[in-house]
This record gives sequence, C-alpha cells and structure tokens, in this order.
Amino acid sequence: MPSTTLPRLGKFAVAILICGLAISVFAADLLDTVKTRGTLKVAMEGSYPPFNFKDQKTGQLEGFEVDVAKLLAAKLGVTPEFTTTEWSGILAGLGAGKYDVILNQVGITEARQKAFDFSQPYTLSSAQLIVRKDEKRNFTSLESLKGFKLGLGQGTNFEQKAKAVPGIDVKTYPSSAEYLADLASGRIDAAMNDSLLVSYLLKNSGLSLKAGAPIGDIDQIGIPFRKGNPKFQAALNHAINDILNDGSFKRVSVKWFGIDVSKTPTAR
Repeated sequence: MPSTTLPRLGKFAVAILICGLAISVFAADLLDTVKTRGTLKVAMEGSYPPFNFKDQKTGQLEGFEVDVAKLLAAKLGVTPEFTTTEWSGILAGLGAGKYDVILNQVGITEARQKAFDFSQPYTLSSAQLIVRKDEKRNFTSLESLKGFKLGLGQGTNFEQKAKAVPGIDVKTYPSSAEYLADLASGRIDAAMNDSLLVSYLLKNSGLSLKAGAPIGDIDQIGIPFRKGNPKFQAALNHAINDILNDGSFKRVSVKWFGIDVSKTPTAR
C-alpha cells in the first residue's frame, strides 16, 4: 500500500505548488508590473483635440491628456508608453490587457465601474452655455431658452437634450466655428457644448463671447484600469493628488483650456 500512497501524495504536492504559483502570478498588482517594466502603458484615441492628437508637422502625440499622462508617470517613477486606438474598442482593449490605463475623457459611470476600477476624478465637466460678452439676458437653464435660438453641433447628445425641451428654436451646425460665428454676429442667442470644450473654444476663437451657465449634471472623468489592483489604485490616486497640489496639473490645464478643469464648471 505505501508504494501506491506516496506517488499520489507527490502528485498532490506538485499540484498544490503549481496552483500556488498560478495564484501568486494572478495576484500580482499592476503597480509591481509597471514598476518592474519601467513603463506605464497609456491608451488614447490620438484624434481628439485638445485632449490628445497628433501634431501635423511632427506626428508626435500632443494634448492635455498627453501632458497629464507624462506628469503621472513621472510621479510613479516610470516612463509613459502611448498607444492610439479607436474609441469603439478602447475599453475592450483595456479588458484584454493591451495597456494599463486609458486617458481619454472616460466618464466614471456605474456601468463602467462594474467592469473596471477607476482613479479619483481628474477633470469635471458638464454641458455649458456660450453667450456674447455683452449678454444681459439671464440664461441659466434650457427652460430659460424657450423662445430663443440655440446653436449646437449637429448629431451631438446636446442636440437631443435641447430638442427635448419644447419651445427652444434649435439650430444645428456641422462645426463649432460656424455656430460661434453666428452667435457673435447675433444670428442666434446662445450656444452649448461640453464645458471643457467651451473653455478651449473660447480660448482660441478670438470672438467676443464668454462661458455661460453650466447645464445639468456634473460628469466626473477618471482613469480606468483592470480590477484587482489596489496598490496601483492607491499609487495612482496619490500621483493625481500630487500634481493637483504642486500646481503642475493647473499649469497644463490653463495651457490647453485657460482654466483649471479639476474645478466645477462655472459661468465666467
């Protein structure tokens, strides 16, 4: 009998050892992987100015989130390694382990939190009105625009929101440049876009316009990564707090938007 028992025990011990090694590998935190590798693999579209885009002359990635990724990687003591991919597949790529994080204005939603963990928010945004600098009327909501002309990007979610409020004369445009020009000339009474893009558009338009009232809920933008990496989450949040506190995030934000986009949107 001993001759049959001992081999079985040996096989069992080997199985336990293999299982333990597999669990150890599976449980490795992303922070350890990133530190050992020396790089943080960052995914973004690369075609979403001013957040991330390729410079037409150099072909290099530029933009707000490129700069933020560089700041965060430096705080983690590693180098950013960028991958560009279409939005339609970017979250699936993260789930498949093609990269470590996404910086591409990913809103923190309940549905996404079921699939991924997120950093704390690093930008806040909402729908926001744009009005002329000399505007005296008090447009503070979509309801307050009943009977007035509102300019929007054609096919955007803002168009649907505005058209859901009876009485607004909604005008749609192929591009923001066209509705901003019509607003400045008085052909429409207000325009609306995401508050982050409002800041960017106003910073670069040169027109006599200003940011009006924020409309609706505040969207929190965070950095998603695969679940089960508590050390990485803590280190990433610490890095975000560091760049918020040392002023480097604000400098990058003002460079691209003219404001600190970690703050709640306000009329200006």
